[in-house]
Order: sequence, then structure tokens, then C-alpha cells
Amino acid sequence: MKVMQEKFGKIDSQLVTAFTIINDNGIEITCLNYGCIITKIIAPDNKGNYENIVLGFDCLDDYLKYSPYFGAVVGRVAGRIKDACFELDGKTYLLYKNENNNHLHGGFKGFSNVVWEAAVIETENEIGIQFLYVSPDGEEGYPGNVHIRVTYTLNNENELCISYYAKSDQNTLLNVTNHTYFNLSGNLKRDVLNHFLKIKSDRFLELDKEFIPTGSILDVTNTPFDFRDGRTIKEGVISGHPQIELVGQGYDHPFLLNVHHDNEIILWDPENGRTLTVETDEVGVVVYTGNQLKDDYEIRGVPSRKYLGICLETQGLPDAIHHPHFPSYILEKDKEYSSVTKYKFGIIKNDEHVLP
Repeated sequence: MKVMQEKFGKIDSQLVTAFTIINDNGIEITCLNYGCIITKIIAPDNKGNYENIVLGFDCLDDYLKYSPYFGAVVGRVAGRIKDACFELDGKTYLLYKNENNNHLHGGFKGFSNVVWEAAVIETENEIGIQFLYVSPDGEEGYPGNVHIRVTYTLNNENELCISYYAKSDQNTLLNVTNHTYFNLSGNLKRDVLNHFLKIKSDRFLELDKEFIPTGSILDVTNTPFDFRDGRTIKEGVISGHPQIELVGQGYDHPFLLNVHHDNEIILWDPENGRTLTVETDEVGVVVYTGNQLKDDYEIRGVPSRKYLGICLETQGLPDAIHHPHFPSYILEKDKEYSSVTKYKFGIIKNDEHVLP
């Protein structure tokens, strides 16, 4: 295993560095200390072709100009907060409005648009990058000084582990995720409509016209949201289901997971055999199929367009602060926040058709 570093650019006077970690099987992951962005993941298909399986740019200016959170860590609170405000301990906090009248993915800068401290970590069994950031009291409107650590590690079992740890000196909100867009076709040869997705989930959240949970938790049975036995993304896109049409003819929905660290999310490209298995201790996952991707720029020479990537955002349930029956994402003063999500890159051979 090895790690490489190179200058990626500068923001103001701060150096942005690209770190590439490589395991003994040739899996490569490149990430930045800007937003903890994952810019590339190189993985093999069932014919031994090593190609990139995520959306990203080779130029910092493109991230600053175009990126819809490609590969970034988002927070303090992932997802939307209705009306960009919340009440905590009897006080109302006003947040930055960056989507209509609402607050999205931490606000104007959030965790995704700042430069983090970074350090290489190496052990006998894995290699990785540790990122540190201090979000000051009042940033984007949130209370408390939050010290957060995000660690990416890669091992020789072809597993990328993302670990989050944080503490605050005041009660605050915290719900962090990684916003990587996956496309297992390799180098964006195709969109993700024919990708096969399997999720161990019986329930999903209904959204309103601003993509914010209504509070209703719906049964997936007999809907395009039933991924328990697996289905293609395209099946849902063409289903005509009102929730599918609401978010731009696709998915942008939170699912409540039935199990944790038990092959709960599997993405598969049947054409080349690449698989991605996601395991987490988070309560849910937001599945977003790139319905809002714009078509006025290119991604490494490929025109951006709808359905070019799929996000599997493991996290707490969006807007939980306004729905007492959702699991809370309030981080209490001096209490520890921790969460782990693991991504395993695999291959199914042409004569195999069974997923876990």
C-alpha cells in the first residue's frame, strides 16, 4: 500500500492538496483537503479494466464553479432544514438560506467548502487520510464550537471506511454524510439507469414539493421504492409514481434501514460486474439519482446530464429537528458523535447473478 500527494490548487492563501491512497490490489482513492472531496475511485471490472467509478473534476476551479457537492463531506447537517431555522433549548436559530427558503447541506460553505487540516495515517493493515476542522460557534447560524474529524482508510479487502467523530461545547445539531456520486460503468461510459440497486429497507419518507419530509413514513411494498429484492433505477424513473415525478423524475428520498453493517445497500452494474456494497451504523440512506444535474459543463470530457451518477448518502433523517418522531440528531454538549460507513468494491463474474 502507498500514498501520494500533489498540489491541487489554492483557495485564498490556503493550499489544496490531492492525496491518492493505493492498496495492493490496485484500488486507488484520490481525495482533497478541500471539503474532504473524493475526486476519483479507480476499481476493476470483471475483465480486469481499472477505471474511475465516481464523478469529479481534475481542476479546483471546476469544483468552485460547477460542483453539486461531488464527493464532499456535507454538514453540519446533511439534507434540508425547513425554513432555515430551528428551535433548541428554547432559543430560535436562523440558518443560511441556500435553497429557496430552506437550508441545504450545511449552508453557504458548510463542511464541503472549507480547507481541512490533513495528515496521512498508515498501519500494517490500512492506509488513509485524517481530516480535521473546527467549525466556530455561529458558523452558518449553528450554535457551538464543533471539533470534527473525518478519516478515510483503505485496506487490502478493497474496503473504504469513512469514520466521523465530533464534539461540541454547546448543544447543537450534527448530521454528516459523504456526497459521492457513483457510476460503476467506468469513466462515465453510461448513465446509472441500468444499475441494479438493493436496499434492506421497508420504509421511506414522503417528501413535499420542496423535497422536505412531510413527516409521513411510508411502506415500500408495491411501490418503486421497494428495493428489498433489487431493481434497476430505470424501473422507478419510468414508473409514474408521484413521489418519483415530484423530485425531477427519479429518487431523492430517505430510506430507513432495517439492519446495519449487514450488506444493507448493494449497487451493481450487470454489464461489467462491478459491485459496491455499503454498510453503516446510520439510521438511513438518502438515495439521489442525479435528477437535478445540469448539462452546461463537462465532467472529465463527458457532458454532465441527469442520471450520470447515484448518491448513497448514509445519514440521519433529514429535517429531524422538526419531526419529533424521527431519530434525533441533536448533539449534546461535550457528548461524542461518531459514525462509520464502509464501502466495499467487488466484482460479480459473468456467470454469477446472485447478490447477498
